[in-house]
Amino acid sequence: MRLVFTRSFCLVILILLSFYSRHALSQDTKIMGFVDVLSTYKNDKLSFSFGEQDLFITSELTDKISFLGETVFKFDPESNTDFSISVERVIIRYNLKGNHYLVLGKHHTPLNYWNETYHHGRVFSPNIFRPLVFQDFMIPLHTTGIGFQGTNLTKINLGYDLLVGNGIGSGDLEDNDKYKSITASVHIKPYDGLRLGVSYYNDVISEGVVNHHGPDHEMEGITEKITQQIFTGSFSFFKKKVELLAEGTFVNNTSDSLGSQNSMGLYAHAGYRIHPKIIPYVRYDNVDYAENDMWFHASTRQSFIGGMRYEFSYLAVLKAEYQYNDLKSGSDTDSITLQFAIGF
Repeated sequence: MRLVFTRSFCLVILILLSFYSRHALSQDTKIMGFVDVLSTYKNDKLSFSFGEQDLFITSELTDKISFLGETVFKFDPESNTDFSISVERVIIRYNLKGNHYLVLGKHHTPLNYWNETYHHGRVFSPNIFRPLVFQDFMIPLHTTGIGFQGTNLTKINLGYDLLVGNGIGSGDLEDNDKYKSITASVHIKPYDGLRLGVSYYNDVISEGVVNHHGPDHEMEGITEKITQQIFTGSFSFFKKKVELLAEGTFVNNTSDSLGSQNSMGLYAHAGYRIHPKIIPYVRYDNVDYAENDMWFHASTRQSFIGGMRYEFSYLAVLKAEYQYNDLKSGSDTDSITLQFAIGF
């Protein structure tokens, strides 16, 4: 009870300070929140659950300096009775010149379109659940570091990200080894609604880093150093009626004892607006892991999704979704989920 009270008190203080800074210092500070609730029928059981509550803050301190902060509150899945607090993003951005920026802090790693675009405000996501490549942590979701960013450059709206940060196995306060992760991505938006992008990630996972891929290996540290390279490609097309999104991820993990091990993941989403408020959609996911990879101990599987979104407004969306998971191990599952997500 004391822990819950302390966290609630800190949240109230944070909000009050944010309001104070907005009014007292005349900064352009905006505070938003997002929340979602779910109902799921799975394994002959109906369950109700609370998703995430997201506190989202942006502030323009000067014409050169801006801030973005995102903190998520959700039930701890281990205790199922207490909230956990996760600081997802803390970014300070400095405008160098034109549309070129220096960025510092904790970022969603700019590797995939989904990871850059759909954060923790579930009201904006086209589906209820993230694709399998993100659920399985095939890609590193966050990076704490420093980088450069460019947006809407030239006639084709070129954008780029170059980020150097703490590597896999590190925390937000310090790196766990001497190696640094490097992320480089580039995209273009040549036509309205169309975006094409590619990205690259390189890191070294040091011996002893705890492996979180798969339930049988959550508390084990890897026995030797792994060099990881990730390549991704993305295609997105969102217009008034049609939405198409597809991404592919290729991961190469190399160690001295096992050599080069390759894993792949992909997903494709398609939706069509049949009514101003109604969008039926489908999605296909596939993740394929190398059998001998010491870092990935997750199961090769594929998923099929069919669903429908009803948009009451831009910030109030109801989604109904059927999902079938086909595991290589043979433990197939299916579920029906209803989600109501709002922003405020």
